[in-house]
Amino acid sequence: MALKNHIKMFLASSSENIGIARIAAAAFAAQAEFTISELDDIKVAVSEAVSNAIIHGYGEGYTGEPKEIEFTMNLYEDHLEYIITDYGQGIADINLACTPSYSRDPERMGLGFVFMKSFMDELAIESTLEQGTTVKMTKKIEHNRIH
Repeated sequence: MALKNHIKMFLASSSENIGIARIAAAAFAAQAEFTISELDDIKVAVSEAVSNAIIHGYGEGYTGEPKEIEFTMNLYEDHLEYIITDYGQGIADINLACTPSYSRDPERMGLGFVFMKSFMDELAIESTLEQGTTVKMTKKIEHNRIH
């Protein structure tokens, strides 16, 4: 499938940038004429992925550099793809991390991956300890939506 559009952004690991990622994700998805509800789902999924990178990738216990999040958006004829990468602590057990209500931080609800999975059509997570995590989310596009 041919790539129709592509944006790559680098965000500092700061909670202030979650909103920027949300807005960018929605604006990018608007090219495919998603509904308001679908755009809201995309914004929540992207917010969760970026928040996880900030809180868990670069949060307590992280000592390395850089504290930067790579945010890639790809538009294809039949799907939209968001890829969020941090270069932080990584996830020891991805299956456990995807369990509803699991969080290393008892103050958190542990629903980030659950939301990503439920709001997007596909979710793939790759992680290596002390090297970081990549979350790839895909949203399918109904035919004839893209201008």
